Amino acid sequence: MPPSRREELVDAAMRVFYRNGFHGTGLDLVLKESGISRMTLYNHFKSKDELIVAALRRRDELFRNALMKRAERDSADPRDRIIAIFDFLDEWFNADDFQGCMFINVSAEFCDAQMPARKIAADHKIMITKYIQDLCAQAGYEDPEELSEEITVLIEGAIVIAHVICRSNEDRYPLSEAAMRSQRMCKALLESSKSA
Repeated sequence: MPPSRREELVDAAMRVFYRNGFHGTGLDLVLKESGISRMTLYNHFKSKDELIVAALRRRDELFRNALMKRAERDSADPRDRIIAIFDFLDEWFNADDFQGCMFINVSAEFCDAQMPARKIAADHKIMITKYIQDLCAQAGYEDPEELSEEITVLIEGAIVIAHVICRSNEDRYPLSEAAMRSQRMCKALLESSKSA
């Protein structure tokens, strides 16, 4: 079934917000990207903030599904699936359209932690950590909650390093190093963590 006009609008908004930021993007850019009229936009969304929320929800769905599919494609072993997350990150960092994490970016632009956009960003990060926690539990680690939070720190650090340092210093800091260094640290962490 072809996407609805609403889905087309949300997908276009997601791409434009990711490229240009949230505050720096006017609705005219979204309309130009989508080829949809202003009237159609307002038939689906009352405000730019509502469109931002829809775009973030869509990005969350796409990103988490892609990450999980990649991990599950690589291995049936839960420990190896955790390691595969960093291979997924490496591919993402090296994509032409990589602009950092949309959820970190929105958190930087919207300072109030109670704003819907910030809550969606937090929920996204919590759901990724929960996925890793489930893998840690399946792999038989003694404290899957603690271990998953430590792995999340490695993931988030890799994302920030790739976006902030590597993108502007690729000759000195290759993009692959951000994910691969974190992957090596993750392997060491898993090796040193106790099984139940």
